[in-house]
Amino acid sequence: MGLASSSNNFNYVYKCLIFMIFLAKFLLPLEAAVKTYQFDIQVKNVSRLCHAKPIVTVNGMYPGPTVYAREGDQVLINVTNHAQYNMSIHWHGLKQYRNGWADGPAYITQCPIQTGKSYTYDFNITGQRGTLWWHAHISWLRATVYGAIVIMPKEGTPYPFPQPHLEANLVFGEWWNTDVETLVKQGDQLGLPPNMSDAHTINGKPGPLFPCSEKHTYALEVEQGKTYLLRIINAALNDELFFGIAGHTMTVVEIDAVYVKPFTTQTILIAPGQTTNVLVRADQAPSRYFMATRTFMDVPIPVDNKTATAILQYKGVPNTVIPSLPQLPTPNDTRFAMSYNNKLRSLNTPQFPANVPLKVDRKLFYTIGLGANPCPTCLNGTRLTASLNNITFVMPKTALLQAHYFNINGVFRDDFPDKPPTAFNYTGAPLTANLRTEQLTRPRISKIAFNSTVELVLQDTNLLTVESHPFHLHGYNFFVVGTGIGNFDPAKDPAKFNLVDPPERNTVGVPTGGWTAIRFRADNPGVWFMHCHLELHTGWGLKTAFVVENGPGPEYSILPPPKDLPSC
Repeated sequence: MGLASSSNNFNYVYKCLIFMIFLAKFLLPLEAAVKTYQFDIQVKNVSRLCHAKPIVTVNGMYPGPTVYAREGDQVLINVTNHAQYNMSIHWHGLKQYRNGWADGPAYITQCPIQTGKSYTYDFNITGQRGTLWWHAHISWLRATVYGAIVIMPKEGTPYPFPQPHLEANLVFGEWWNTDVETLVKQGDQLGLPPNMSDAHTINGKPGPLFPCSEKHTYALEVEQGKTYLLRIINAALNDELFFGIAGHTMTVVEIDAVYVKPFTTQTILIAPGQTTNVLVRADQAPSRYFMATRTFMDVPIPVDNKTATAILQYKGVPNTVIPSLPQLPTPNDTRFAMSYNNKLRSLNTPQFPANVPLKVDRKLFYTIGLGANPCPTCLNGTRLTASLNNITFVMPKTALLQAHYFNINGVFRDDFPDKPPTAFNYTGAPLTANLRTEQLTRPRISKIAFNSTVELVLQDTNLLTVESHPFHLHGYNFFVVGTGIGNFDPAKDPAKFNLVDPPERNTVGVPTGGWTAIRFRADNPGVWFMHCHLELHTGWGLKTAFVVENGPGPEYSILPPPKDLPSC
């Protein structure tokens, strides 16, 4: 009996030990893979230029906190709105498979979070790693409500480039000395653009070149001979930016959280909404070197052309050493912009393939137009507008995803045209045709069959003026298979498409007076926003949405909405 009892006790202890090992090996890592954050939207006084002013912040920070996760993680972010404005947060570049409820654009996938209310964004990070970012997606509140998302590869998976000694985030932004929301309302009442920003910033600071007695400057300390990974994000509202580091070259290794074939450059070009990772080797004489941004604008319209600076400072060098400035391209250097973008190529390896759709099921052609519609109460009797295929997007009062999911009639139309109603010489100058934009009472969006392949050509026009437009598609990455200056030629230009290793991204610049062709597979059901990431143009109506239908079976259909989804 005693021996049997001892044997039973041993078996019991052994089974418990095995169970504890199982917990440690499987359940505990599973628990560690759930990342939780609390975002409190508050109005705080922040001094970044010549004076402090109250701005909308997340957790009192400007820029807001960085979200760190790993590929495969589940992320829970509870957002509580203590500000006087309605709020929504977009997780820019995350695909949100079947889960548009966590995408964030106000009145597209959710009603905004009202003052005093909370909402938890619950999403999984699947098949993505790299640098993305988050920002407010309602009105112009993303002027101060934004931050970085850093997604590390799975455990044990190295980068496909040399391991850096250290990583750092560089987030570019714009600053207004007055309340941005007030400026936007004044501009809307007058039918004119609001005042341009007063400065650019790097990590919320303009640098010592700004004419102010208080010098707010971000500095990155480096050690001689070591390599650093810079995660660069353009969170500016309206400006494409050049960026360079005095005396140093950069190796581009990633764009929009997708690895690229590495190439070396002294300057990068980054549009609002885009991210770029670069490797920088501290191989120069120990000193202090300016990192600087400058606006790229190749049409003669007013822009905030003040230079924002930060400092790359070698360890042990005193702060009294005056940094040198990088040689950046001139603000209108179109040739450099085109050359730089042409160097971007997907890595396209067995581990990171470029699955470019070779067969196209649906071809779309969208013209980008700026114009002016009658407005009797506005300053000049007109209001500036923007359109796709001559249609200015009208914001609904009920979120489109809810209307689609619950079959609520009368919220939107799904008959957005695949091509413009009238063909003309899109980039001819000067244009005298007055194609007044279509006046709507509800948005027109496009219905896309599940798993179909889509080719979309975005064509700039000269209705009011030509201009570069960075377009962002929610819920998807896409391949940039072609780009050019002038009018797209459907008979000749497709023969020049890159269908082998085109860059894969979520935000692409349509060149001034030119076109860009993208391809993607519509395998993510839901309602997905597409818009110009210049906040000025978005506010004028340069946006639309795609309704991607459910696939066969529940595993290819939109997930049910969360219980705490905000109501309108």
